[in-house]
Amino acid sequence: MKARWIWALALLVYALFSFWYNSWSGPLSAEEIDRYMEYLAGRSEGEVDPEQRAVLRAFLEADDGGEFFMVNLIRLHPGPVPVPGSDEELPAAAVLEKYTGVFLPDLLLRAGHPVFYAAAAGGYLDRWGVEPDPGWSAAGVVRYRSRRDMMELATDPAFDPIHVFKVAAMANTLAFPAAPGIVLFGPRVWIALLLALIAALGHLRAATRRVT
Repeated sequence: MKARWIWALALLVYALFSFWYNSWSGPLSAEEIDRYMEYLAGRSEGEVDPEQRAVLRAFLEADDGGEFFMVNLIRLHPGPVPVPGSDEELPAAAVLEKYTGVFLPDLLLRAGHPVFYAAAAGGYLDRWGVEPDPGWSAAGVVRYRSRRDMMELATDPAFDPIHVFKVAAMANTLAFPAAPGIVLFGPRVWIALLLALIAALGHLRAATRRVT
């Protein structure tokens, strides 16, 4: 009987994880989209131009309520850069960490997380119909639970004071959303395997105690 409870507990934990990790709130409503867009239009930084807003609105209006992945290319400023709000200069990567160090924990709370990040190992080995390589520093992919989660983060006033660190660190950036594809070993898989391993070990221990 004890072994059954072990497996039941493992299934319960995975069910709770699935409830948190997956999106259940459905597509964005027209009212939500208008509210998010109004906030961005009123931003004092003015970094979201009309073309970007139009692309963003189209992306939000096509919401299916599910997860997506943001593909990012980044070129950091070479050498030290001024730290906003101080007379200090630091490497661009250190300045960027002042943004990501705050953003990533909140992203994780909304079941978002980095999927891939790597420094560039060279320039374009193949190029067709695009501008010359600006000298990208790194590439990364971030998973968002939903477009609603992305917009809740993007319009959170708590991030306004730290956005300047991202702008100061990056010389160029390019980001576009990608639809869910084949994820061979994402959290849905490795969390299930980890729980199964823990349950199996607990089952084995319980069985051993009964024998002894």
